[in-house]
Amino acid sequence: MLEQSYYDKADEIISQHGKMQKFLIPIIQDIQTYYRYLPPELLSYVAKCLGINEAKAYSVATFYENFSFEAKGKYVIRVCDGTACHVRKSTAILEQIYKETGLKKGKHTTEDMLFTLETVSCLGACGLAPVLTVNDVVHPAMTPEKVHELFEELKGAENK
Repeated sequence: MLEQSYYDKADEIISQHGKMQKFLIPIIQDIQTYYRYLPPELLSYVAKCLGINEAKAYSVATFYENFSFEAKGKYVIRVCDGTACHVRKSTAILEQIYKETGLKKGKHTTEDMLFTLETVSCLGACGLAPVLTVNDVVHPAMTPEKVHELFEELKGAENK
């Protein structure tokens, strides 16, 4: 069960858009932007507020890959494993991130909710391969050494 503040925030977002079915996607996008994920309880709540069948709301949210029902860390790291990045050794980048975070396949977010790791098919920056993003900021021409430096910066920012 979510705290009341979650429902209050959902009400605020709904009021910004209006209680019409056509605003389902922008409303749940705003909720996800605010919380860095879409709490399933809030999706059900939004469906009820908009007069939408809960199953329909879930079918919309699961259709689009950008919606996530799992809480994400403060830093969401996306590693491209598309052809250009893969050929330029994105696997080594991914392995270094596993070392830096202690994550492994099947576990996407660190216990301290600091890092979430996702692999994606393409980030649209093939000329900069291999590429990763941290909270949508592109980091081009990555190497395992650059990954280590990046994590030292991110962890250092947390200790300030």
